[in-house]
Amino acid sequence: MYVANSKRLTTEGARKMMATAIEKAKEAGIAVSIAITDAGGHLILFERMEGGRFHSVHSSTTKAVCAASNKRPTSSRGAVAQELDVAHAIGLALAAGPERWTAMEGGCPVISDGECIGGIGIAGGDWQTDERIAQQAVESIGATWRIDPANGRRTKQNNQPPHHRHSGRKSAWLLSRFV
Repeated sequence: MYVANSKRLTTEGARKMMATAIEKAKEAGIAVSIAITDAGGHLILFERMEGGRFHSVHSSTTKAVCAASNKRPTSSRGAVAQELDVAHAIGLALAAGPERWTAMEGGCPVISDGECIGGIGIAGGDWQTDERIAQQAVESIGATWRIDPANGRRTKQNNQPPHHRHSGRKSAWLLSRFV
C-alpha cells in the first residue's frame, strides 16, 4: 500500500487546547507561552500571555516540537527513553538542533487512537505546572499524552509515567543554561 489514512489535529482542536491552557495558567496565577504543533512539529497556534517572559516563546515551541517528534512528554531522557547524563543531554540537543529537542518538562504529545497528531509546549511556570497545564490541554479535546507500558500505546487510563520523571532535574537545569 502506498497511501495511508492519517488523523490530524484541527485548528478547532488546537484552539480548544489553547483556551484550556490559558484558563489553567490563569487559575495558577502565571503568565505562560503556549505552542501547539501538528505531528510534524509545524506551528498551528502560539500565544504568549500578557506578562509572559520573552524566553518562554522559544522554550514552549521547542517543547511542543520535541513532544510531537518523540511521541512522549518532554524530559531529560533520550529519544527511546534512555537515561541521559548532562553531557549526553547537551549533545543530543546540539545534534538535534536547538529548536528540535529539549530536556525541560512541559511538552506533551497529542495522541488520538494511538496516533500522534501534534504536540503542545507550555513555558513560564515551574516545571510541574507547565507539565500539568500541557496535560490538561491535551485531555480537553479527548486526546491523551500517556504511554501504556503493556502495549506501548498512549492512554489516559495509565496514571504512571513510563519512567522516573525527576531523575533528570540537574540535567534539565544545566541544559537550559547552555542551549
